[in-house]
Amino acid sequence: MNRIKCIIFLALLLILSFSVVNPAFASVCRNNDYHQICILSINRSAKNYWEYRAAVSVDGVKRPTEVYNCRERVKVQEGGTILPFEQKGPGEMICSFFNSSRR
Repeated sequence: MNRIKCIIFLALLLILSFSVVNPAFASVCRNNDYHQICILSINRSAKNYWEYRAAVSVDGVKRPTEVYNCRERVKVQEGGTILPFEQKGPGEMICSFFNSSRR
């Protein structure tokens, strides 16, 4: 009887261990000049491999999704406004992180 309880316990433990869902992509964070920049979600453009659509947070404040163009070093905001990358900002982090990971 004790052996059956042990088997049932192990079976339940095994089932519970597979029922926990792990996130597919945890946010990537870096500290730059006293600011914490985190990539919350990111998608690479299929047509233009140098562009990334990303949502980031700076110091815990989430920014809207923007398109980061690593070739031109600009970001395109939701309204279509084009701005150059901030020095040591999210754009530079995104482009340097993903360029170095492809080597």
